[in-house]
Amino acid sequence: MTTQHPPVESWNTDFDHTDPQWVADPFPIWDELRQRCPVAHSGRYGGTWLPVRHEDVAAVAYDTEHFTSRSVVVSEMRPGPDDLPAPIGLAPPITSDPPFHALARRLLLPAFSPKPIAALEPFTRELCIELLDATAGRTEIDAAVDYAQHIPLRVIVGMLGFPQEDADIFRRFIRMVLEDVDQTPEERQALIEEGELDAYMDERIAEHLAHPRDDLTTYLLEAELDGNKLAPEHVRGTMVLLMIAGIDTTWSAIGASLWHLAQHPDDRRRLATEPDLMPVAMEEFLRAYAPVTMARLVAEDFDFNGHPMKEGDWLLLPFPAANRDPAFFADADQVVLDREENRHAAFGLGIHRCLGSNLARMELRVALEEWMRRYPDFELSDPESVTWSAGQVRGPRTVPVRILPSR
Repeated sequence: MTTQHPPVESWNTDFDHTDPQWVADPFPIWDELRQRCPVAHSGRYGGTWLPVRHEDVAAVAYDTEHFTSRSVVVSEMRPGPDDLPAPIGLAPPITSDPPFHALARRLLLPAFSPKPIAALEPFTRELCIELLDATAGRTEIDAAVDYAQHIPLRVIVGMLGFPQEDADIFRRFIRMVLEDVDQTPEERQALIEEGELDAYMDERIAEHLAHPRDDLTTYLLEAELDGNKLAPEHVRGTMVLLMIAGIDTTWSAIGASLWHLAQHPDDRRRLATEPDLMPVAMEEFLRAYAPVTMARLVAEDFDFNGHPMKEGDWLLLPFPAANRDPAFFADADQVVLDREENRHAAFGLGIHRCLGSNLARMELRVALEEWMRRYPDFELSDPESVTWSAGQVRGPRTVPVRILPSR
């Protein structure tokens, strides 16, 4: 990815999460900051803070008094107190603050509880097998492009009751929201004013109002809060949240796990010969390669551990950095497949902990199980051509692998 910003000069005073060095490998940056400046500051994006220790990330995540979730994606468009619909936010419940947040979250919990997610497993497994069947006979495969990126995309499309052929539209929306954040405010505003995303969602809503069906969109349209149907912007915003947060995050986790296995033959062979290890190994992949960095806005001027934060400042909440903190995890920089104690923050901390964690875990487990069953031995065919996404969801966009002969 190219960036419109100049290169970073100093990570503790000028960091940028879209900088090519960060995109390629942020782990050394976080390690350095923990030693030098555990809460960094940058003037970019109008002023942004970055805690990298687990204790500081957790403190912010649990503090809903001094930090608001009205906007959770850092960009050049920094919203003021009156720029976003309260109390809903743009994508409830993740952009909602208490007390409304609890109501909006509780509304979605039944759809993401273990029973309905278990019912999606056969479809997910059939999908993985179908994708792998399409690679039959090839010795060179892109584990991201040919496999990982399709799985959560088609699962979420199915849950929402949208046409499966709209996958490419979803990919474009995801890039616009999560990756093109270094565009100027004018460029971002022009994209918003085009209204393509809202228009697409409104079209799907109209279809479901005319022809209700057994899917998540109809569920939202028929749901009530305090005896009232959800506001149109609430329905649309939650659908956008599910599309954005439920797709890129999981395909990034699947891709990163396969990227790791392609480089570590001992781990690969162990998973191939010890399939019962998969649930524990999966949690370690989530810890080591957590994809999501969330964001907050400072709600009011206050001092955070000696750092004078101002109302409206951005704050990046890097759960991946928290997961690599050696003060919280032994051998934090190592992938330990059978790590026994693993209280990772891959799904976040605090009130906004990911409500789709059951779904993400199921998709990751099934994707890895089916891949390892089909291709137990593989390696990166061109390590230099692996590319990573920029922005607040980090995962490999290309993972070219060579399938090795069975031993």
